[in-house]
Amino acid sequence: MTAAVGRAAWLTPFRCGAVTRYGPRSKGHPLPAHVRRTRGTGPRSVAPAMPSGGGKEPGTMPAPVPRQRAIPAAEGGQGTVAAPNESAQELPENRTAAADAATPSGTEPAKTTTTTTPAQLTLLLIENDPGGTPIVPDLLDQAGRPIRIRTARNLTEAERLLTDDVHCILLDLALPAPGRADDGDELAVLRHVLELAPRHAVLALTGADDTERGAEAVRVGAQDYLVRDELDGRLLSRAIRYAVERKRSDSAERRLAEGRLRAQENRRLERGLLPTPLLDGSPLRFAARYRPGRSRALLGGDFYDVVRTPDGTVHAMIGDVCGHGPDEAALGVELRIAWRALTLAGLCGDQLLSTLQQVLEHERPDDEIFATLCTVDIAPDGRRAGLCLAGHPSPLLARPGMPARLLPYDNNGPALGLLPGARWPRMQVELGAEWSLMLYTDGLIEGRVGDTGERLGQDGMVELIRRRLSEGLRGEELLRTAVNEVRDLNGGELTDDVAVLLLDRTR
Repeated sequence: MTAAVGRAAWLTPFRCGAVTRYGPRSKGHPLPAHVRRTRGTGPRSVAPAMPSGGGKEPGTMPAPVPRQRAIPAAEGGQGTVAAPNESAQELPENRTAAADAATPSGTEPAKTTTTTTPAQLTLLLIENDPGGTPIVPDLLDQAGRPIRIRTARNLTEAERLLTDDVHCILLDLALPAPGRADDGDELAVLRHVLELAPRHAVLALTGADDTERGAEAVRVGAQDYLVRDELDGRLLSRAIRYAVERKRSDSAERRLAEGRLRAQENRRLERGLLPTPLLDGSPLRFAARYRPGRSRALLGGDFYDVVRTPDGTVHAMIGDVCGHGPDEAALGVELRIAWRALTLAGLCGDQLLSTLQQVLEHERPDDEIFATLCTVDIAPDGRRAGLCLAGHPSPLLARPGMPARLLPYDNNGPALGLLPGARWPRMQVELGAEWSLMLYTDGLIEGRVGDTGERLGQDGMVELIRRRLSEGLRGEELLRTAVNEVRDLNGGELTDDVAVLLLDRTR
């Protein structure tokens, strides 16, 4: 439900299907473009994309954003190869190798098909004497291309050379960690590098008599350790590729675990916010179905609740906050909790709705936000009920031997939050000895019907329920079948939140 026409919708009886009450939802802006890097010796330039916010800033220009380091090549899997002059001390031997293989004289080069190949690997070597490692210039990646080498004699220089296109760091554990006193920590330099480059693959370089420190380096966070005297070009090339892939795998696994944890926490939170009916001692049977319109959400702007007060009266409520985002869902929870507290405190009808409107006015993030509401209070004998409508669709009543019908909505008052000082009259409704009472939100009736583009409407919904009741469906099965059929008629998932509540009384 949108706020565009909400202020005028309540003035006429609720007739969905004959009149379109809510306008189309605006499409959000496209997702921001990837960060684009430029070649050169200076810092990377970042091209800002469209502003975020789901399209809620019409006509705004992109705001300047502070420069941020992009995801390193070791983690993102697609590193941009730096220009040769970006390294302070690049070994020239690494720029030749396989690239110099020429076609024999007098023969035409074979036609090749353009394919996407991984970016050339870049290694940052941090060692006191980089020239003392003669195997480094012979490194080749898996495709046979030379691995680019950047060298640093200390951590200060390494920090300057550590750019986003570096895939792996080869660290000499014998280096001292800057700014740290000699506290006996043999891995202080490694810890400093891991803090400096938490997203890069790290290989620890040790001596032949220091393998224990290498094993401890892996436990601290390095991807592997290498013994200097046992190295050759092939072994080191393979170790670099392994470290890069292991870092990517570890990073992906960590992000996946963090995403799952957040999703679990959100699901637990949202389930905790869904109502638990208080019907102890009541002969009425309760069923409900809830389907939020937001993708992967468990809670939307629709809300409902049922409680039984000490005098035996059963109070039921269903409502709908305009909008579909998390703010609307939070406001719906606040209104539901407020309704339960006010009901248990003895308020009913106009007095309760007036107080709820005050809660809405204080809690809503925008003055245009409103909420529709339907409240029913069923007498202890179950034969009659009081009905209050605040801009909400009228409930459906089904009794044995009689076709299901909508309850009167002639005295439908305005939605909450539209008119200060509004009044909501309470209507008396006769239920009978045996009945089913269904409360619902407009998401159930605003779905489309096939390719015609017409909405299902209240009339279509009544016919649907009548047909399912004639098939003998009741309770939870009735609601599940009805909601699924409305979705099928719509040709897919409904865009609006859907909440349906059913109370049954049998002899």
